[in-house]
Amino acid sequence: MASRGKQETSKLIHKLEEQLERLMQQLTDLEEMKDDLEPGEYEETKSETIEQLKEFKESMDKMMAGNLSLVDELNEMQLAIQAAISEAFKTPEVIRMFAKKQPGQLRQRLAEINRDSKIGKIAKSLAVEQSVEILTALKKLGETLTPEEEAFLQSNSSASLKEFEKVSSTLASSDKVLAVAGSQVEKASK
Repeated sequence: MASRGKQETSKLIHKLEEQLERLMQQLTDLEEMKDDLEPGEYEETKSETIEQLKEFKESMDKMMAGNLSLVDELNEMQLAIQAAISEAFKTPEVIRMFAKKQPGQLRQRLAEINRDSKIGKIAKSLAVEQSVEILTALKKLGETLTPEEEAFLQSNSSASLKEFEKVSSTLASSDKVLAVAGSQVEKASK
């Protein structure tokens, strides 16, 4: 598991090489045994082998077009963002709203947190932590933050949220980040 697909990719390449070798050997054997076979049997076997080679080539073309590696960039991105999300966001509700692209609900939740903090319903530190999570999510959703919100975010962001910001902006567009976040929410809720 630690190889993240490198061993599996190596095995896949080895199996593909074996399959190609087998098909080529089958054609060679068929030509050598041509005189021993009925003409119809020879043509049918040769046609089947050629068809298998065509299917093999089509499979190879598809793999080559998409990347032969079992661990592609999207998988690497998913792993990085999964790690960043798990460290950056502690509130499942925020993750869910972020993944479902619900900036309105995030703004509403932010207002509730501010209200609850003012009346002493939740601790100031918890209000700051959740507010930062929501503002980070809003920013990743492309929402415009007020100058006050930007300043609050800059002064209160944790290292993990800053890492999430860095990872998600260098590895993916917002839509890709949201897709990965959504898959993480689905996994967590199962």
